[in-house]
Amino acid sequence: MSKKYEQLAQDVIKKVGGKENVISVYHCATRLRFKLVDENNADKEALLAQEGVSTVISNSGSYQVVIGPHVADVFEEIEKLVDVKTEKDDSQKEKFSASSLFDFISGVFMPIIPALSGAGMVKAVLAILVVANVISTDSQTYFLLNNIFADGVFYFLPMMLAYTTAQKMKCNPILAVAVAAMMMHPNWSTLVATGESVNFFDVIPFTLVGYGSSVIPIILIIVVQSFVEKFLHKIIPAAIELVFLPLITFLVMGTLAFSILGPFGYILGQYLADFFMWLSTNASWAPPLLIGLTCPLMIMIGLHNAVAPLGVVQMTNLGYDGIWGPGNICSNMAVATAAAVVALRAKDKTSRQLATSSSITAYVGITEPALYGVVLPKKYPLIAAMIGGACGGLFAGLTGTHRFATGSASIFAAPLYIGDNTMVYFYNIIIAIVISVVITAILTFVLSFKYEKKETESSSDELSIDEGTILTPVKGEVMSLDKAEDEAFATGAMGDGVVILPSEGKVVAPFSGTISVLFPTKHAIGLTSDSGVEVLIHIGMNTVEMNGEGFDAKVKQGDYVEVGQTLVEFDIDKIKNAGFSTQTMVIVTNTADYESVSANFADASKPLLVLSR
Repeated sequence: MSKKYEQLAQDVIKKVGGKENVISVYHCATRLRFKLVDENNADKEALLAQEGVSTVISNSGSYQVVIGPHVADVFEEIEKLVDVKTEKDDSQKEKFSASSLFDFISGVFMPIIPALSGAGMVKAVLAILVVANVISTDSQTYFLLNNIFADGVFYFLPMMLAYTTAQKMKCNPILAVAVAAMMMHPNWSTLVATGESVNFFDVIPFTLVGYGSSVIPIILIIVVQSFVEKFLHKIIPAAIELVFLPLITFLVMGTLAFSILGPFGYILGQYLADFFMWLSTNASWAPPLLIGLTCPLMIMIGLHNAVAPLGVVQMTNLGYDGIWGPGNICSNMAVATAAAVVALRAKDKTSRQLATSSSITAYVGITEPALYGVVLPKKYPLIAAMIGGACGGLFAGLTGTHRFATGSASIFAAPLYIGDNTMVYFYNIIIAIVISVVITAILTFVLSFKYEKKETESSSDELSIDEGTILTPVKGEVMSLDKAEDEAFATGAMGDGVVILPSEGKVVAPFSGTISVLFPTKHAIGLTSDSGVEVLIHIGMNTVEMNGEGFDAKVKQGDYVEVGQTLVEFDIDKIKNAGFSTQTMVIVTNTADYESVSANFADASKPLLVLSR
C-alpha cells in the first residue's frame, strides 16, 4: 500500500485548487497529469516548494506535477481524494490477456514459493528415507514428517493465498487471512463431517464443503473481497471505518464464502478433477501426456494441488497412481534439464548462477525456482520443457506405467515405481525420464541460438560490464540532458542522464537487472541493476498520449533481463506522425546515491554512462 504518500497526495490536491478544480487526472511514468477547471486556481509556487514534487509544467491544457518513478504510489492516494476520471480511450485501459493473467498468478504464488519448496523438500527427503528403508511408512516419524511437517503447509495453503491475493488486489491482507481462517476453522470442518444442513439465519444455506488445501475458492473470494473493501472505504466515514469496515467485510464475505463463492470455486476444481478421472478410465495414456505437457502451467497457477490428489485417490482404490505421478516426474525432469541447458548457454553470470542452482532443486522435485526464475522469464525453455515432458509422459501413458507409493517427483523417485512383483514399471519410468531429458535438452539448446542474446547488442559487444556502467539502450545521437525538450528532464529534476535522438526503434537492456516499472502504454520502462543502479528510459515526449500505439513491449514488469536483451520496440515514424518528439531520455533516477554520473557523447564503443560513488 502507499500510505506513506497520503500526506503528499493531500497537499498536491489542495495546491492544484482542491478536488472541485480537478476535471480529470491520470499518471504517466513520472508525473501526475491533471486537467483543471481553471489553472489560475492552482498555486504553482506552493507546488514547486512542496517536498516530493520535482517540478510543475503547464502544457496544452495538461497541468503536470512531476513526482518521479514512484508516481503510481502517489496516484493510488490521489484516487481516494478525487473522482478520478481520465480522457484516455479504452485502448489505454489494461485489457485482460494471457500476459495479465500470468502476471496476477505470478504475484499470488511467487511469495509462497519458499513455504511450498520447504514442504516439497521434506517430502523428497522422506521418499529417500522410505526407499532406503531408514524409516517405514507406518512409523510415527513418517507420520510427523509427512502429515504435519510437510502437509501442514498444503492444508493451510488457502490462508497464505488469501494474504498474497490481497496484496496483489490491494486490499487488507489481514482481513483476507481472517476470512480464510473462517473457512479453515475446525468447527466448520466438524459441520462438514457431520453432514447436517447448515442455514445462516435459517434462510441462507451454506454448502458443506471442506476447504483444506484448496486453491480456486480462496482466490475467487479475495478478488471479490477487494471490490467490497474499496466500496466500503468510499461510503464509510473515516472516523468509524476501523470498526465498521472489518465488521461489514466479515459479515458480507463470510456469507458469500460459505454460500456462493467457496462452493462455486470448489465445483470448478471438481470439474477439473472429474475430467482427469474420465481420462484415466477412457484414455489412460492421456493424463501422463497432458500432465507432462501442462504441469509447469498448473504449478504456476496452483492447479496442480487440485489434480495431484487424484493420484492419491487412485492409489487408495487400486493400489497405484497412473494419473499424476508419471507425467509429473517427466515434467519436473524436463524443467530441470531446460534450466541446466540455460546455465550452459546464458552469457550473463547472474543468469548462469540462478539457472544452475534452480536446476539442481528442480532435479530433486522443486521446480518453482526454475520456473519463475529461469524458464518462464526466458520463455523458450518453457516451450522446450513442455514438449519434452509431453513426450516422456506419452511413453509412460502408452506403456501403462504407474507408481506404487507417493513422494516428490524427483530424480530419486524412480524406486516408487517398483511393485506388483515386477521391475517393468521401474524400467519404463527410467526410459520416460530419459526421453523427456533428451528431447528437452536438444530443443532448449537449439532454441537458445535464436533467443539467447549475445552479451550485448550493437556497440556494446566487447565491453566488460561493471556495477557502475550503463550501456547505450537506444541507437542514435547522444546529447546532453539540458537539450531535452521537457523541462522536468532538462533541469535534472528526475536525475542525471542523457538524451538520445533514436535512429532505430528498439530499446535494449543497458545492464542485467530487473524490470522495476513498465508503464501500461509501454512508452517508459524502469530497470534496477543487480548492484542497485536505477534507470528510467522514457521514449519520446508526451508519448503517453499515444495510448500504446506504436509501442511493443517484449518484457513485463518483474522480469529479469540480460544486458542487450530487447525490451521495447517502437515505431519512430508513428511517433513523429502523431506530432510528438522522439527524444528518448536515459535517466539515473537514484543519482543521489552516486558521487558523479559521467556521460559519453562521442565514442559508441564505450559505455553511455559511468557512475562513481
